[in-house]
Amino acid sequence: MDKYLGQKRAAQYLHPPGDPYDQRMLDVGQGHSLYVEQYGNPEGIPVVVLHGGPGGGCSPAMRRYFDPERYRVVLFDQRGCGRSKPHASVEDNTTWHLVADIELIRETLGIEAWVAFGGSWGATLALIYAQAHPERVTHLILRGVFLATEPELQWFYGGGAGQFWPETWDRFRSLIPEDERDDMIGAYHKRLFSGDLQEEIRHARAWASWENALASVQSNGDGGAAGGEYSRAFARLENHYFTHRAFLDEDTAILSNMDRIAHIPGVIVQGRYDMICPPRRAWQLAQDWPRAELKMIRDAGHALSEPGISAELVATMDRIAASSSPEA
Repeated sequence: MDKYLGQKRAAQYLHPPGDPYDQRMLDVGQGHSLYVEQYGNPEGIPVVVLHGGPGGGCSPAMRRYFDPERYRVVLFDQRGCGRSKPHASVEDNTTWHLVADIELIRETLGIEAWVAFGGSWGATLALIYAQAHPERVTHLILRGVFLATEPELQWFYGGGAGQFWPETWDRFRSLIPEDERDDMIGAYHKRLFSGDLQEEIRHARAWASWENALASVQSNGDGGAAGGEYSRAFARLENHYFTHRAFLDEDTAILSNMDRIAHIPGVIVQGRYDMICPPRRAWQLAQDWPRAELKMIRDAGHALSEPGISAELVATMDRIAASSSPEA
């Protein structure tokens, strides 16, 4: 009931979802084709929406944070997930491939510069894209910040979050032999890429369930049972990226390159009780970013659909639209 009421309360802040006016498959090379859609006003303020995961895919609900009369919203499924092809593939699938894909989408659609809007892994990707192409980003709107650092991965896959959710953590660990539990990312990697489809799906569902269970502040610890096809893509892609530490090094780490986006205005919307991406990283990011505004949302966790997070994101996008209008 709490979850239902939370969704109902969140809905009052959201814009009507509407339908895309443009849907296409875009060939980005290396055998990958991405699903891309546009929604809203073709003459509106361009915004690219970067979904989480990696591997989460975009959904119609993500359109609802933008006034369709004032925004031209671009959503796409990143390599290997959603409606993009090939499904669940990690070949030629790195952070830098995704950055190049975003640029190709922008060029293909004839957009000079746009707002980058992303949550969780989408926030990571938005920051890295902006640092690579600062002249192409007008604003950064981030939710549930993840900086792809080792401490963040250790928090979530090394037992930190498990201190708060011991029964849920135990279910996640139980599929792994005790002598492999000191490296849960590595242990799951072995099984998610075993070549045995049933074994891959079984472990993919456990991987996805662990994350889903901790997303909402209203959670009871049950991550649900996501479909096998979705779970396999989600888990394989996340694990692939986390195994390679998001393909970042000391020189390309986000906090090492904040000078490149110091001039870009940004808003960080962070749940105070985010168990997946603890608030310390959002706070740290804001300290290193002169034009960032940190909105710490009380009684909220990680999920995009949390009422307080939804309200703040809609208000932020409406404010940007209003300030960009000729009357402003």
